[in-house]
Amino acid sequence: MRPAPMELAKLGAAIGARVTGAATVRGITYDSRLVEPGDLFCAIPGFRTDGHRYIAEARARGAAALLVERAEVVPPDCAALVVPHSRIGIAQAARVLFEDPSRHLWMIGVTGTNGKTTTTHLIRQVLMAGGIRCGVIGTVHTMVGSETLPSERTTPEAPDLQATLGYMVRAGERAVAMEVSSHSLALHRVAGVQYDVGVFTNLTQDHLDFHQDMEDYFAAKALLFEGLGHGDPKGPRRAILNADDPWAGRLVGLTTVPILSYGFASSADVRAEAVEIGTWGSRFTLWLPDENPVRVQVPLGGRFNVSNALGAMAVGHLAGVPVPRMVEALGKVPGVPGRFERVDQGQPFSVVVDYAHSPDGLMNVLSTARELTAGRLVAVFGAGGDRDRAKRPLMGEVVGRLADWPIITSDNPRSEDPDAILRDVAVGVSQAGGRPTLVADRRLAIYEACRAAQPGDVVMILGKGHEGYQVFADRVVAFDDRQVAREALTALGWSL
Repeated sequence: MRPAPMELAKLGAAIGARVTGAATVRGITYDSRLVEPGDLFCAIPGFRTDGHRYIAEARARGAAALLVERAEVVPPDCAALVVPHSRIGIAQAARVLFEDPSRHLWMIGVTGTNGKTTTTHLIRQVLMAGGIRCGVIGTVHTMVGSETLPSERTTPEAPDLQATLGYMVRAGERAVAMEVSSHSLALHRVAGVQYDVGVFTNLTQDHLDFHQDMEDYFAAKALLFEGLGHGDPKGPRRAILNADDPWAGRLVGLTTVPILSYGFASSADVRAEAVEIGTWGSRFTLWLPDENPVRVQVPLGGRFNVSNALGAMAVGHLAGVPVPRMVEALGKVPGVPGRFERVDQGQPFSVVVDYAHSPDGLMNVLSTARELTAGRLVAVFGAGGDRDRAKRPLMGEVVGRLADWPIITSDNPRSEDPDAILRDVAVGVSQAGGRPTLVADRRLAIYEACRAAQPGDVVMILGKGHEGYQVFADRVVAFDDRQVAREALTALGWSL
């Protein structure tokens, strides 16, 4: 979707940029290969290259103007916006070009290491039950009305994000539940979004290939809560914090909006008591401010999913959704793709695919799986290449402690040697007393787990969830854990 044409001088004034030359802007991009005639090409210094190097290519493709940090690179005959910081500049320029769509939407940002995807989907279910049309932007997909659109990353780059929000406004959405990654906050992708509500799920070790340490990781997450309450309100404003996470307390003094807490702690404003977990999902007693306690059943297993449901109901309570409607909606919620998703071909053992790819995420799903396992708990998992190496043995330790048979395999090796990654993970498995099996070929690892499974066993295939690809140094191949598991079970003679 392209925005309405705008004169460069007007755009520059709106974002506080220095304007050189005149032009009419009809689109915006940061990728020189995607430039269309009339676009504003934004030159962004990156981790591997610098967008300022691709100005000539962008102009050859028809760029009408540039957005740059360095005025000296602008050709004499080219119009430009000169800004102190290209990433902030592109976010603000996209906001203006797409007519500041977040001003018209009740924006709910969900951030944390784990639980963002499930929480955003549950928020949508709860709000829709209350008659509030709600879109979703996140890791698995984007949802607008009855449409489901593909996602490339957890939080889109600024031009794509603003275009999506603009589309949601025109489609009649009133609210948006959006996953907000630490990368998007640190890299200013969401700098042009006015959030009304921030939901904090948890913070555990992950992404330390990008962040310097856990303090830096927390500081990125905190930016969402520091930015709440700016601009015109489109609905109630709150910081909704997980009372069970030790990092949450530090956010209280960093936001200017009121706090609403949720969790299992007796001090939580929205809390769960008398929790039951089974193959059918979860049951608990819900306590909400100024409401009578009510029994809730959700077809999602695990205490971590009870926590996600509490976060969603905190948002629903804030929006004024009647409790019976919330309870009914959560009782019928469909599963989230790649999140504790069962693969059933009629086999006498369970096969479950989940996106867990951090130590805490693995602990959550394997602890839940352990409660549901009558036989052996088998875990097929790995670690991504070119990412936080320090978490690999930690992931291995969790699986070595909780699974009966850890099968270490490739995740997305990227530029690294797959076997070297497997060895890094195996260190943690062995330290926990586990006996790992190393199978670099992920397809073979899944086949091996299914072939060896016995009645009552649970086979957990972890790390990639909904992803439909696998990334190697020299290629990207189609690969979906759910499809491969189904093929393996079919090859073994199981068929519904």
